[in-house]
Amino acid sequence: MSSDVLGKRFAEALVAKDREALLALLDPHVDFRGLTPGRPWEAADAAEVVDDIILGRWFDPDDHIERLLHVGTGSMGDREHLAYRLQVRTGDARFLVEQQAYYATDGDRITWLRVLCSGYRPVDTGRP
Repeated sequence: MSSDVLGKRFAEALVAKDREALLALLDPHVDFRGLTPGRPWEAADAAEVVDDIILGRWFDPDDHIERLLHVGTGSMGDREHLAYRLQVRTGDARFLVEQQAYYATDGDRITWLRVLCSGYRPVDTGRP
């Protein structure tokens, strides 16, 4: 699978909150680090990344990812780049969340992943 397809599939699996698809895209011993506005994250196990971080804290069961607004991929030297923007609803509030990721693969799975997150940014419906 090409690296850009792998990145797009990661974004699509995230939007669907598809645990099995996310696990299938990550190497079981993925080298993961993430940075959100509140704290840094680190893990070396795909299940921990998916269950405890991505679906456990970043996008928990009460967060409804309504749609993928943007996804882009590209190469950066020996790394791949993935950028995506999501519309998320929590209760009655809507937010934008953007993440930038750099990753390396073994061809079929992401083996090294770094993610920088914007945090949940409120959608201002009062703007013209």
